[in-house]
Formats: sequence, structure tokens, C-alpha cells
Amino acid sequence: TLVEAFDGLHRTRVLIDCGLGLRQLNERLARAGVAAPELDAIFITHEHGDHVGCAPALSARLGIPLWMSAGTHAALPRPDPKLNVHFASDGQSVELGGLRIQPFAVPHDTREPLQLSCTDGDRRLGILTDLGHVTAHVLEQLAGCHALLLESNHCPELLARSHYPPFLKQRVGGAHGHLSNAQAQAALAQLRHAHLNTVVGAHLSEHNNRPDLVRAGFAAALDCAAGDVLLSNRHGLDWLSV
Repeated sequence: TLVEAFDGLHRTRVLIDCGLGLRQLNERLARAGVAAPELDAIFITHEHGDHVGCAPALSARLGIPLWMSAGTHAALPRPDPKLNVHFASDGQSVELGGLRIQPFAVPHDTREPLQLSCTDGDRRLGILTDLGHVTAHVLEQLAGCHALLLESNHCPELLARSHYPPFLKQRVGGAHGHLSNAQAQAALAQLRHAHLNTVVGAHLSEHNNRPDLVRAGFAAALDCAAGDVLLSNRHGLDWLSV
């Protein structure tokens, strides 16, 4: 997820996670009108491969600051000592140019996972894509956001009938796995307020979910038409202004 802020003079661009190869990342950035050397930082939420991807190689090659928790860094396989690594932690804000990042802890099956909100001082974006259940702390950290990128990973019934082995079904549906549609809908209903103007459903399972189910749940929480609900997918989305 690429986040950009513009203060009238300078642009700040932060990439949140990077579960792609270098070639695909460069192609995606080019479609967004950005080149990799223009990134001001990369924030890694946790050590799973679909979130780390090529970020260490990109940081080592271009010197881009790489932000993550100390636990995530320790869990990386043989982290390159040349990486420009900075440590983030729950509740400690990070100033990156025109953006202020507020990381917060979430329940996920990794060493020290963080999700985050971003603000330019006027508008605030919340990102919540990998967690097994929504805690009071999570809701507190995302209260008042103007935009949300919110995981709605699976339908429990589809997960139960899927080809996944039992241990993986238990992991995905467990308290440190991923949010079900109902959990995401319940969180969205609590986070809804008059100035929440953009919501994107994210991290949908290809095998254990259906877009129409997510749209229906989000529409019920937001009191809008299902056709108005935005969903991300593996091909990404065009720029959205908060």
C-alpha cells in the first residue's frame, strides 16, 4: 500500500509492506507515477513473506529507510547488516516527512506485529490487514479515521469446506489468524462516524471468501449500497484521495 502526503512544497511517500518481487514492484509503482528511489520509507508490519517481499533488497540497494518492530527484525532470516533499519513500537509515533505514522500492536501469529494509522495533520488513514480478532486497543487506535483499509479475509463456512488442511483452517480462523467477514463488519460498525468517507475491504482470501459477501457486510455496517463498497485485490487500486 503506497501512501502519499503533499504539504504544498514536498511530497512524502511511504510504502506499507512489500510482498512483491522487485520487477513487479517497479511496474506497480510506475503505474502510480512513482519510482522506487522516490520512496521516503518502507514500513513492514510483520515478517510473513507476503508482507516483507523484496523490501530488504530494495532498502539495501537504494538506502531507503526500513521501519519495523524489533521483533519483526529479529524474525527475518539473516537480516542484511547494511539495511537502513529503524525500529517502531506500539504507541510510539514516527515522523516521516509530511506524514506521522502511529503503529499499534495487533493479535497475529508473528513475533511483534504492528498495524498503523497515517496522518498529514488534517486527514487520517487507518490500515488493518492482518489480525485474528479486534481488540479494544485496535478500536481505540483507529477511532476517528477518515479512511480505512480493513481486512475481511474469510467466510467461516467457506473456510470449513475448503481444501485447506485442518491446521491451516485452525490458524486462519483462530484468535491470532485473520478476520472473518463478520468480525470485520462488526469492527467497521464500531469505527463508523460522520467523517469516515473512504473504506476499502482488503486481504480477501481467494479460496475462502467471495467479494459479494464482503460487499454485503460492509454495506450493512456503512448503511450504503453494496455496489458502493470498494475492495482491493492482487492487482491493486488506483489512487484514492482521503
